[in-house]
Amino acid sequence: MSECVETSLAETETAVFRSQDGSHPPDASGWMRPPLKTDAAAIHRLIADCPPLDLNSVYTYLLLSEHFSGTCVLAGSGDAIEGFISGYVPPGRPDVLFVWQVAVDARARGKRLARRMLHALLRRPALSGIRYVETTVGPANLASRGVFAGLAQDLGAPLREQILFPPCLFGAQHHEDEPLLRIGPFRILKAC
Repeated sequence: MSECVETSLAETETAVFRSQDGSHPPDASGWMRPPLKTDAAAIHRLIADCPPLDLNSVYTYLLLSEHFSGTCVLAGSGDAIEGFISGYVPPGRPDVLFVWQVAVDARARGKRLARRMLHALLRRPALSGIRYVETTVGPANLASRGVFAGLAQDLGAPLREQILFPPCLFGAQHHEDEPLLRIGPFRILKAC
């Protein structure tokens, strides 16, 4: 028997239909919700399938799901995970949401899922004080750059870029420049 379980972020997120074992029924349409610890291995697989994202350990995704679920979002359709965004509010900067990784499965690309997930995060009541979104995006990652340029346009906010992590900081690991993209200030208006 399935029941409708709304997350604590129900005001802005789709109710998730779950069976007693916690799985999504095959007929459920698109959903978004905070990640759970039980999602960590699937998130790891999604990130592995989304180059050029840096693949972190499953343990990292366990910690994100356990400690930062309020600033992360998982999206899917039926039983399939289609997207994940990890983020956090940096210490001492309560008006900033730093977006760490944005991953969209190949099947879901071209549907603006990344932007919809970002908007879902920004509409969460616990993030109502956010006035800036920050992220790092390499110069060659045109898809991600397009997502954040589109978000800035949606929010009517400026997007600024500055050097944050030049390649020399990555040591022997060959890594491209990671400039900081900063969107804001902006204000999210609540729907009536």
